[in-house]
Amino acid sequence: MSTTPTHQPGPAAPPPGCPAHRLYGAEAEADPMGLYEKLRAEHGAVAPVLVHGDLPAWLVLGHRENLDVARTPSRFSRDPRRWRDQQEGNVPPDHPLTPMTAWQPVCHFVDGVEHERLRGAITESLERFDRRGVRRYVKRFADQLIDAFAQTGKADLVTDFAEPLPMLVMTQLVGAPESYGPRLVEAARDMIQGTETALASNEYVTVTLRELVTRKREVPGRDFTTWLLEHPTGLDDGEIVEHLRLVLIAAFETTANLIANTLRMVLTDGRFRANLSGGHMTLPDALEQVLWDEPPLMTVLGRWATGDTELGGVRIKDGDMLLLGLGAGNLDPDIRPDPNVPVHGNRSHLAFSSGPHECPGQDIGRAIADTGIDTLLTRLPDLELAVPEAELRWTSSLMSRHLVALPVRFAPRGSTVTGSTPVPRPAARPPRTEPPTVPVPGERPAGRGSWWARLRGRR
Repeated sequence: MSTTPTHQPGPAAPPPGCPAHRLYGAEAEADPMGLYEKLRAEHGAVAPVLVHGDLPAWLVLGHRENLDVARTPSRFSRDPRRWRDQQEGNVPPDHPLTPMTAWQPVCHFVDGVEHERLRGAITESLERFDRRGVRRYVKRFADQLIDAFAQTGKADLVTDFAEPLPMLVMTQLVGAPESYGPRLVEAARDMIQGTETALASNEYVTVTLRELVTRKREVPGRDFTTWLLEHPTGLDDGEIVEHLRLVLIAAFETTANLIANTLRMVLTDGRFRANLSGGHMTLPDALEQVLWDEPPLMTVLGRWATGDTELGGVRIKDGDMLLLGLGAGNLDPDIRPDPNVPVHGNRSHLAFSSGPHECPGQDIGRAIADTGIDTLLTRLPDLELAVPEAELRWTSSLMSRHLVALPVRFAPRGSTVTGSTPVPRPAARPPRTEPPTVPVPGERPAGRGSWWARLRGRR
């Protein structure tokens, strides 16, 4: 793996005639990867950019530079209270980034000893899960979702499968009643889309989790919430609620994107079809390839410089905000001269970040995606795209790029022989104008052999 060339130190702001590019708005969201490559050509490994409100920031484009930022919290802190624009009053309370930059006592907003305390409770509780048990949950919910559309011969694999599956599984893992699942999926989707009801949906999720923590204090179980309550770190209820919310939303966002992106590439990408038909790629290989090419989060906001420093040849000032460019770093030509060459067995991508804040739930995310897709392709081996590939559409935001829909067709089939009850599915409706109803405390919310077989193989 080659290294990034060293650039001569440049100014802390773009030179006259070369303004920073906005990372928000229609132009940026239409083709984020194209914008990243334009920035790389103009600025190298670290580029000056503007976030909402035209506030200045740095987008880290180089693979090595992303690792440098992620692995050295002494230089680049995760604590948003260091943000100079915030300190100087340039960030209004209703700023679009406030939900992601308003400090809270959660593990991803602290460093050092406090980070170790909070993250230790998360990782040690997650490690208590039996991976085979997790996969059984995934298969059960995947079968239920498939049962809901198997007889129709058609489906939208984004709304009918990729989005609900992670939240249904995580609802079970945190110890919530299954009836919570569909409503949490709806609220989580509303939150991350930044709608007018996003704050109310966030409140719904928070109140639901407070009720869950209260219930688990009374009736413990073998679940993530109970294990957080029992952890010797001694988290208080507020810390537990915030970390449950963090884990649920992060799992929903990233795993739903990973499932949708993998299914799209399996159905449309000639590299996948050729490698799978030749027996050179398995489903775990396919997932890793997608994590390189289309990571679930394209950028991560943010890090804040703890003092004046240099990164990628540019001067960073104390309090500057940086965004980790995970998608851009994965396509850094210094480590991937030819992005069309498969990267089998290589897990050095940035999809889950790195360093002390690396995603603690990545193994569970992989298990949900791997088992869910395996179940889908085993039951519906003749899946094919129902529209021309050129008609697929995406919606983008500062941090991620979402496939809007993935319509497929297949030969109609009956439900599973297990007699599983299909997951409730809300009827089609116009865009949401009201948030989900906040629960009252105590209330329970209501094959074929060829390349598909090789795809499902394990190593």
